[in-house]
Amino acid sequence: MALHCLSSSSCLTIQSKFKTLSLNNNSSSHSSFATFKSLCFSNKLSHNVFSTGSLTMSPIQRPMRHSVVCKAATKKKADSAAKRARQAEKRRIYNKSRKSEVKTRMKKVLEALDGLRKKPDAQPEEVLPVEKLIAEAYSVIDKAVKVGTLHRNTGARRKSRLARRKKAVEIHHGWYTPTPAETVQ
Repeated sequence: MALHCLSSSSCLTIQSKFKTLSLNNNSSSHSSFATFKSLCFSNKLSHNVFSTGSLTMSPIQRPMRHSVVCKAATKKKADSAAKRARQAEKRRIYNKSRKSEVKTRMKKVLEALDGLRKKPDAQPEEVLPVEKLIAEAYSVIDKAVKVGTLHRNTGARRKSRLARRKKAVEIHHGWYTPTPAETVQ
């Protein structure tokens, strides 16, 4: 099956390698092939596009003339983008749970430190359960950094935030006194 246009210089002969060739007419007239007087293809099209795919043609009505839109679709293997999308969704859910765990652990530590700070007759031994919570939070943060859920600077910043808050509570109750910084001369 070969199709030719009226002017042979601007047309491309389509070889019989097509699996399907369909001409669709969306107009209300019953003669489906009446609007296709000639099929003309650009000579810039490559034969490789049409060699294994299908060609669909449909007319577009404009005020004065009819045009034909050609779409060539090659039959290809399963798209690797679908696999990438599945993998990304899996990682998104995994990372979301890791981040949620980090936030939960930090929130528990900060609430415990706030409660300890507001307590007027707090003892230095009451810091031990908070230190255990801080150690658990550090562990979760380090694991999140290790697997790539958090950036290492983000992990360091969050650990520093917990340590500073603990030190502020210790200073508030007088359990820790910072040494004055020496000036360099």
